[in-house]
Amino acid sequence: MRRLLGGFTALVLAALYAPIGVMVLFSFNESKYSVRWTGFTLDWYRRLAGDTTLHHELGNTLLLAGTTTVLATVLGTMAALAARDGFRGKRLYSTLIALPVMVPDIVLAIALRALFDAVHWKLSLATAVVAHTTFNLSYVAVVVSARLQGLDRSIELAGQDLGASPLRAFWKVTLPAILPGVVSGAVLAFTLSFDDFVITYFTTSPGDGTLPMRIYSMVRFAVTPEINALSTVILVASLALIAAALRISRVPVAGGGR
Repeated sequence: MRRLLGGFTALVLAALYAPIGVMVLFSFNESKYSVRWTGFTLDWYRRLAGDTTLHHELGNTLLLAGTTTVLATVLGTMAALAARDGFRGKRLYSTLIALPVMVPDIVLAIALRALFDAVHWKLSLATAVVAHTTFNLSYVAVVVSARLQGLDRSIELAGQDLGASPLRAFWKVTLPAILPGVVSGAVLAFTLSFDDFVITYFTTSPGDGTLPMRIYSMVRFAVTPEINALSTVILVASLALIAAALRISRVPVAGGGR
């Protein structure tokens, strides 16, 4: 039974990661078309390094993801703190905060586009920032809320008993204790914003392209090694951020409940 389970696990992992492995492998393919292997080359990565249009789109992507991360982290942390104590309607509040996580991207994208059209807000990177913040703050709120559940509230109250104001107690006690959750939520928000295509496509103007949109426009004609190389670079960056988030999330909470 153990061997059968191990074989099934290996099969599942192969099905999940074989396509990614093929993509990475063919990003070094000498042939212009990803049909068969003809030889090893780094030309596709050199071409990416010299593509000025790509650099502009990378700048848009980083600006969008960075701004969204700051806004989503602040708002998401505030939303999680607001739900710490019990109050009437807390369950409804928590459900509404987490709802964007469960709503399909295409539905959220169309809803946001309809909102921007209704208020006559011209599409730009600013509208994309609002759209990304809308769904990313939910992820941050969920992560920070999980961290708050392991925090011993009596430590914060003890700080206030010793003369600290509520704001000072938050900065000196609560924030350091939940900082791993806040940072993990921020990294998650950055990764999701950086990789997003659907919502960005519906909420930006044609002149505000991002890397995921560039990949989509390129793949419409053929999957070339250049696309594989660009996707590999994004994959490596995303994995690095996710690994950082997972590492930070394992840091124990100071003063956690027993």
